[in-house]
Amino acid sequence: MADRKTVCIIGAGPSGLAAAKNLLWDRRARSKFRVTIVESQPRIGGLWPSSRGDNGGLVHPLMLANQSRHTVQLSGLAWEDDAPSFPRAWQIGAYLERYFQRYCRGPQEIGDLVVKLSQRVVRAKPIDNGTSGWHVWTQATDTEGGGRDVVDAGVFDYLVVASGYFGSPNIPDGLKTTTTTTTTTTANSGGVPVVHSSAYRDLDTLFAGHPPKKDQKGKIVVAGGQFSGVEIAATIASHLSSAGHAPGAAIDTIPAASVHHIIQQPFWVFPLHTSPAPAANAPPFLPFDLPSYNIRKRPQPLADTQGHITAETARFVHGLFETALGTDQAEIHPALAIAKDSTVRDAPPMMAVSDTYLEHVRSGRITLSTGKLTAVTDAQAVVTDVSESENVDNVAAVVLATGFSAATSLAFFPDSVKQALHFDATDARQIVALAFNGTYHPAVANLAFVGFYRSPYWGVMEMQARLATALFVSDAASPSPSQDVASWVPATPQWPQLAAALADDRSIERTLSLRADPERTSQFPMGDYLYLMHTFGEALGIPRRAADPADAALQTRDVALDVVTPAHYFDGDDDQGDENTGGEPTVDSLDTVKAIEHTAATVKAGLHDTRFVARAVFRSLQGTWKLDRTLTSHLPSHPSGRFVGTAEFRLRQGTKDGMSESVKLGEEDEDECEYLYVEDGTFTALNGPSFQATRRYVWRYNARDDRMSVWFARTDESSRADYLFHALEFSPSPSRKGWKATAGHLCIDDFYDVHYEFGVSGVNLTNWTLEYGVRGPKKDYTIFGTYRR
Repeated sequence: MADRKTVCIIGAGPSGLAAAKNLLWDRRARSKFRVTIVESQPRIGGLWPSSRGDNGGLVHPLMLANQSRHTVQLSGLAWEDDAPSFPRAWQIGAYLERYFQRYCRGPQEIGDLVVKLSQRVVRAKPIDNGTSGWHVWTQATDTEGGGRDVVDAGVFDYLVVASGYFGSPNIPDGLKTTTTTTTTTTANSGGVPVVHSSAYRDLDTLFAGHPPKKDQKGKIVVAGGQFSGVEIAATIASHLSSAGHAPGAAIDTIPAASVHHIIQQPFWVFPLHTSPAPAANAPPFLPFDLPSYNIRKRPQPLADTQGHITAETARFVHGLFETALGTDQAEIHPALAIAKDSTVRDAPPMMAVSDTYLEHVRSGRITLSTGKLTAVTDAQAVVTDVSESENVDNVAAVVLATGFSAATSLAFFPDSVKQALHFDATDARQIVALAFNGTYHPAVANLAFVGFYRSPYWGVMEMQARLATALFVSDAASPSPSQDVASWVPATPQWPQLAAALADDRSIERTLSLRADPERTSQFPMGDYLYLMHTFGEALGIPRRAADPADAALQTRDVALDVVTPAHYFDGDDDQGDENTGGEPTVDSLDTVKAIEHTAATVKAGLHDTRFVARAVFRSLQGTWKLDRTLTSHLPSHPSGRFVGTAEFRLRQGTKDGMSESVKLGEEDEDECEYLYVEDGTFTALNGPSFQATRRYVWRYNARDDRMSVWFARTDESSRADYLFHALEFSPSPSRKGWKATAGHLCIDDFYDVHYEFGVSGVNLTNWTLEYGVRGPKKDYTIFGTYRR
């Protein structure tokens, strides 16, 4: 124990846990290090909450991940078989707890690992520029028992920064709040609540202490147009929709009825499921990140597609996005239009992810303006765009989706270290310039970074953790202390390719070059997942586990997939067991195989079955449709006629009405949304009178069963479901580009034979039809309805 080197890891999120796991379990590092993790939260997981009720962090526990479970994982630990495709934040926190139990609990019990929770590193000073280690001081983050005195945590041989890029909420200077509580107000806001998007949880807490004004509904202003802006605007709009359309709706208690979203430029909005073959007659659907990480579509050898984006490349990528989505978004809103002849296509594409945002905009639940929020005064928001400004009146609340500052995540460094790292607090995309894809800097010894870049991939975090381990192991084995990082890795049989890879690396120069040309820098400068994983894999000698190119289950006539996930770069040495397992595969290698099988099974089900089609169709139903329906009766007692009107799918929180008491829903099922279907219009009988007609149903989607269903509404309370009408069974459409579905329902003596046809363009329904025939002792008629936007 006395001869072991010491490592301080700042942060116990996925980056910090991956770093600890590799330092403690990599065969080349085993028994060489004693590790201390310092985490500011009272639990492990970093940003990721530990339960549905954990509201103490920067992430809403019910937030859906914008990457699927296949990407949001670390090799060596597979998700449970029944885990959702897109886990919620609290489920990711639970995954990290399982990871900690597997890889950290044992070392913690024998003293190889110390975890200090509710502690923040406030100072980290290099000794002899890091060559003699790092002196670290910490401070308690809680307010109970022990005060907040700065504590000398000691000197460590090595330091790993895994504190994350989301250091603290970024509040524009003109909108600084007067308090730091969850709901705050600006100095001149007239009492309007102003919160950062990371603090928003629900409408009740947003408007706590702010009762609605009589006969007046205000707007919730959301400022910020990238990922968090789109996500929070859609979330709030969904909450408002649910408040207005749920059984026993409580919209009268809410001071607002709509969202006003302030954006700076148009952006592409992707749903969580897209098609790897959007031009196919019956386009299959998959979690949207899987087609993105299909290495078969990439030219070889791999080149970095992110960073500096030429106008020609920008136009090409814009075209790919339009093809994938099936729209340039002009029909949604002019502020979101990205037309082929627009100069917007010369700029690097911007994107966001949301299942509901675009339809909330189309319906008017979200309104848009372009510019920057510069002030909030007396319930009025001032939006400035180039040379003019506009006022948004009747503001009920403001949510700032203005991102995070990474500067506070490095506040513990002295200025000399920041200068060596090329620290620039004004560059939100690249606050430091680091070597080998953001892992270290040759001017600062014995220091490594894991996951410290904008929008980090879990697979890349793990690769950075492996590289940090290689650097530290090589340094620990050298006969004299390192003078700089470049000397850490001589040619060694343990990592034979690493020294040459580090020598050839130009990551620092690339970052500084991008800083000089921000207008042509991509949204995520380190966003090429396939390239990054490949580069790390080659340097560390970890080959990718490629799919069998002859596997017919991973391809159709339209597309072939070989999806890359963290599990596909599992370190091969660990797959052979060790002296304690008799050469048998280790539990982590078995889990890696399981994770690869999960991904392959998902791809196969999407390509060859109808997996995710119901999900994609259900998502695209949201909003209002023009409905034209004919009723043809074969009995003189029932009139034939035509109905013309609208059909509206009103989004709301899922309910349990009508379900059998024996149906047991999991926690994730409780978070599903449903639609209250409302149609209104005029029915004109053939050679007869016209009259107003309306009907209601409840439409549901169950992710566990991947099933869409339609339920009758109660006659006494039409916002509640009564009993099941039918569940849809999908298959490719023989007559159009899209999908068909069939269903049947026996209602006492009457049988309903139901047929749907869904026309699809990209990811969206363009139009669809519903036809059903009803046969029984006293019924014999056919209904055929056409739905168009």
